[in-house]
Amino acid sequence: MSSADGWSAINLEMPDRVPRTEYSAEGHWALVSKVTGIPVSSESSDEERRLASAAFKKAWNYDFIWNIRIHNQIFGDKRTTMGHAKYASGGVDFVTEMHALYEDPEDALRFDPWELYGSVDHKTEVAAFNRHYADSCIENPDAVNMTGIYTTCISGLIEVFGWDTLLCAAGIDSNGFGEVTNRYCDWISQYFRAMADSDAPVVMVHDDIVWTGGAFLHPDWYRKYVFPNYKRMFAPLIESGKKIMYTSDGTYTEFVDDIAACGVNGFVMEPTTDMAYIAEKYGKTHSFVGNADTRILLYGSREEIEAEVKRCMDIGKKYPGFFMAVGNHIPANTPVENCLIYQDAYLRHSRR
Repeated sequence: MSSADGWSAINLEMPDRVPRTEYSAEGHWALVSKVTGIPVSSESSDEERRLASAAFKKAWNYDFIWNIRIHNQIFGDKRTTMGHAKYASGGVDFVTEMHALYEDPEDALRFDPWELYGSVDHKTEVAAFNRHYADSCIENPDAVNMTGIYTTCISGLIEVFGWDTLLCAAGIDSNGFGEVTNRYCDWISQYFRAMADSDAPVVMVHDDIVWTGGAFLHPDWYRKYVFPNYKRMFAPLIESGKKIMYTSDGTYTEFVDDIAACGVNGFVMEPTTDMAYIAEKYGKTHSFVGNADTRILLYGSREEIEAEVKRCMDIGKKYPGFFMAVGNHIPANTPVENCLIYQDAYLRHSRR
């Protein structure tokens, strides 16, 4: 792990090697055991898993730790639960419970987050962001650390309403749902202001604004209701000098320019977003992270995995802020041997 290389890339200073990060690989216990020699599984204690993950991140040289503090905990039990498929090792994240906060989309259009959730204390939230960032620095002393917000705008509305109610409400009255979005962004801005006053020099802003097929609402709706809110929410971060890293799952190629105009410093993406477009237009002014296809690690041959690493390196290596990563995640069902092939290819191609 090298915070020097990570910071060099964040600051667009072209480190001698392409830095990297990964998501979930440190919880792929068969892989962690193979790489570190530490016997660990989903049955191990929290402390055993924590130590094994730390050893793995060091062995695989994570230069950048993707991290957020604010997720759905801010909604308490006043949110929708959509269940969760098995993803993590041992299926420990499998959830069958489903509950809708609003069954009637007309009720959702009257949603008022201030009335439902109230306000937060600014100093308390600043202190919580500081603790979160400090804890990450202790856990990962040799990497770029951060704090962040997951439920920025669309992701927050998904947590509140669930997909069924969200799509019905937006379909019934797109402008009315836009006003819901404005009210939500006004409310979540409390957390952005607190994050702006925190100690973290880098922050992660996460928002799943699209599907794999792209925008799920008309692009004009995003440009009327999402990106103007981004500009307002990001303004305190920019004023405080934070480096803003932006993440969305899915294919957000059509919105890259809109997101850049909101003041972000870096892009994190899945394989379906056009990294070549980001590199060619923003590679000299922004960092970017990605975007090897996890499906190739899951099903591909040695030759296909090596070709995928080379594809990413051919796009990103000539730009100062490029980080290598597999998007979206290296899940626990990825063959260990394929992960090791990927690691070997990364190491061979990472030197500049």
